[in-house]
Amino acid sequence: MSPKGRTRATGAKQDPNNRSVSQNRRARHDYEIIDTYEAGIALLGSEVKSLREGKVVLRDAYARVDGGEVWLHGVHVPPYLRAQGFGAHDPDRSRKLLLHRREIEEMAGRVAQQHLTLVPLSLYFKEGRAKVELAVAKGRKTYDKRAAIAERDSDREAAREFRQGQRGRPER
Repeated sequence: MSPKGRTRATGAKQDPNNRSVSQNRRARHDYEIIDTYEAGIALLGSEVKSLREGKVVLRDAYARVDGGEVWLHGVHVPPYLRAQGFGAHDPDRSRKLLLHRREIEEMAGRVAQQHLTLVPLSLYFKEGRAKVELAVAKGRKTYDKRAAIAERDSDREAAREFRQGQRGRPER
């Protein structure tokens, strides 16, 4: 058995400050990811506590550049159970993303010119701070999704055939 706090495969200590909270798996299916950015997120105290419990929904989330700032919309962070009254927060409010000015301008230009969208891929803690992996993405059509699935399946089948061929070979 592995010691407490260590991963099985690597034996390295798992840092409690660097952990994933939520993944938006649907985004990789619905969008073609062009580029990714790491952004900080401005949160209230009760939201951070709720995130640490792993309660967040990214499914229908998107980001938008408004007035030189990037805002995250559609993320549902349920209220922390022990925060009541003054400490409670609105679970569906828009949250400001923290990026460098240069990154915001580059993102805004690409989104406006190429008709792209900003989609959050994951939410995680890095060195104790909440971060969002934000992707500049292009929406896929239904036939594109089918083509991507077929390509992935054919790659998987080719890798399986290759492994079986390697096993069947006699050693020299």
